[in-house]
Amino acid sequence: MKKPASVVPDMNVTPLVDVVLVLLIIFMVVAPRMDQDVPVELPGIFNPDPDVDGQIEPLKMSLASDGKVYVEQDEHTLDSAVEVLGWKYAENPQRRLVIRADRRVKYGQVRDVLARTRKVGFPGTSLVVGEKARPDTTPGQAAAGEPAPRG
Repeated sequence: MKKPASVVPDMNVTPLVDVVLVLLIIFMVVAPRMDQDVPVELPGIFNPDPDVDGQIEPLKMSLASDGKVYVEQDEHTLDSAVEVLGWKYAENPQRRLVIRADRRVKYGQVRDVLARTRKVGFPGTSLVVGEKARPDTTPGQAAAGEPAPRG
């Protein structure tokens, strides 16, 4: 007589791998969104410059649509923000400044901020904008922002 075969335990790792891959995808999608600091709706442009990574991380100044001014994550009045920027500039004169302004902020306010930050002495001040997608066009039709063809 033959002995009945004993049950050999075998671990199935397929469900574990599936769960780990789903979690990896979720983290890959969510992680870039966590980098945002002050919620600002940026104006769009059609041909943005490619990102140029500098050696020194630039200092961020944000202008929210409700008129609040932020330096990095800290809320300030415009006068105290300029004062803080002066201190930051004194710490590292080579550090650049980037300004993120909500698209609903009037350009006159942004220009005033640019003028005041220029007096602080930053070597470069940049405006952060989002990329604007061109609408699909049919042949013979000009894209938005382009002059119509003359014939």
